[in-house]
Amino acid sequence: MNVGIVSYGAYIPRLRITPEEIGKVWGVDGKARGKSLGLESKSVPAADEDVATIAVAAARSAVKRCKLDPKDIGAIYVGSESHPYAVKPTSGIVGEAIGATPVMTAADFEFACKAGTAGIQTAMGMVAGGFYPLAMAIGADTSQGAPGDALEYTASAGGAAYIIGKEKVIATIDKTLSYTTDTPDFWRREGARYPSHGGRFTGEPAYFKHVLSCAKMLFKEMGTEPKDYKYSVFHQPNGKFPQAAGKRLGFTPEQIRTGLLVPYIGNTYSGAVPLGLAAILDEASPGDRIFAIAYGSGAGSDGFDITVTDEMTKYDKGAGALVKELIARKAFVDYGTYAKLREKINMKGGE
Repeated sequence: MNVGIVSYGAYIPRLRITPEEIGKVWGVDGKARGKSLGLESKSVPAADEDVATIAVAAARSAVKRCKLDPKDIGAIYVGSESHPYAVKPTSGIVGEAIGATPVMTAADFEFACKAGTAGIQTAMGMVAGGFYPLAMAIGADTSQGAPGDALEYTASAGGAAYIIGKEKVIATIDKTLSYTTDTPDFWRREGARYPSHGGRFTGEPAYFKHVLSCAKMLFKEMGTEPKDYKYSVFHQPNGKFPQAAGKRLGFTPEQIRTGLLVPYIGNTYSGAVPLGLAAILDEASPGDRIFAIAYGSGAGSDGFDITVTDEMTKYDKGAGALVKELIARKAFVDYGTYAKLREKINMKGGE
């Protein structure tokens, strides 16, 4: 297709909370819970942070790194399950903020945690079809977890933006494909404040079935096997699932380590694979090959075979914050502050 990544940018909120802090409120051994989830802490959006601000920060970083004219970005897609407005596009806010408007296609996507990668696939189609020279796709979330629910220990915030094009490509997307079924492992009905999930059902019949099936399809299509890739990244709802999936496919811990961010920032939902891929691109060199599999409940997986090009040597990574720098920039909060920021405390009274 001769289409790939021209630039990328990331953003992770500075605030953090530990499993121990969450657990002590609910009479749970938070340290043990964190260990079972492979989690040290998770990111928390501040009072002035939401999916729109996260998406704008990531998009601005992507634009700054490659010094392009935002007017050349003809399409912007923002994938999330926590858009700040039920009716008003986050993508339009991003376009205005980076100077891409008014001649621009904009749309918000939702497919649980793979809405961002679905946006990348759509952006690829718009560029490959010759409709626009550049398109942007963003995966970002400020994910929700009900007080005391297992999700509360992992649901976090962050996102990454990708500019897709045909020229000055730092990494080609050699193949993308998807595997989708109607598997209701996790859902949130209209008007519901917090999502529901199928407990253990979310593992084998949902996450692993889709991630492994998509990965095997991608191997078959490309005629490859794990040893052909330097890096791999999988959707990471916790620290154990992506490592287990990688191991079952034949990847080594070294191939998985760079893109595994959930131990430090939690599950960023639609931002998970985009952020993991950004962390890999921060370190990758020309010729390195990357295997990426996203997962979204409901359920489906998007797979990508990516190769870093020589153009990466000219790319200004330093013009935007590296993922490891965003992870290192942190300040911890107590549960009371966290509950206030996430509006778990009803300050207005009533229902």
